[in-house]
Amino acid sequence: MATTATLTTTTTMGIIMTDSESHIPPLARLRLQTWLSPAFPTGSYSYSHGLEWAVEAGHIHDRQSLVDWVEADLCYGSGRNEGIFFCEAWRCALGDDRIRLSEIAELAAAFRGTFEFALESSQQATACLSTLRQVWPDPALDCLSKILCDHHVPAALAVVLGVGSASLGIPASVALPAFLQSYVANFVTAGVRLIPLGQTDGQFAIAQLEESVTTTSVQAEDATIDDLGSAAFMDDLASMSHETQYTRLFRS
Repeated sequence: MATTATLTTTTTMGIIMTDSESHIPPLARLRLQTWLSPAFPTGSYSYSHGLEWAVEAGHIHDRQSLVDWVEADLCYGSGRNEGIFFCEAWRCALGDDRIRLSEIAELAAAFRGTFEFALESSQQATACLSTLRQVWPDPALDCLSKILCDHHVPAALAVVLGVGSASLGIPASVALPAFLQSYVANFVTAGVRLIPLGQTDGQFAIAQLEESVTTTSVQAEDATIDDLGSAAFMDDLASMSHETQYTRLFRS
């Protein structure tokens, strides 16, 4: 179900905002921005999500092929699933549904096509959760940590940030696009280094992906775990091939 149904809208810098979105505390927005910053210590810079092999194999060789690859992942592969897990975790945290959160956390941890994808997800999520609990203590994140520990389940980044965003009182319609934007921006940054591309081309690529980020976010808000699935098979094949790639800059 949609999470921001309201009749009141506000226009800021040409962007239409719902009433609930326009009243998000400034501190909450600032914290979300910090959590999704490349400077946040999750180690995201060391992962390429299989892009490194795709570049070496010639599947990605310029800006447009990079955009096409990332867009496919976002709309039909891991990115879409991450959006669904984010929203499911957000709803669980908002309703304090710990049993459901446990189920979502376990499924999110298991929903990985390759060893490297599992490593990419769990290591970033573990670092994120640890830092959040140290710097911004929060009972909701403590609860998630206990659930993961009790069930021996590795953390998933979408679940951690979904719970954290709900605890901050940020609507999913705001937090999810920001999360997915950081998701694709990390892979574009990897592409800039690998192809290589210039920094301006990298920003053009991110700009080209804005509509897909928005569309995927809206779809994920209305989705449930019954809608999980992937048709981005080349992502998984790229990840499997990367595991045995001779020379590598990235861990995935």
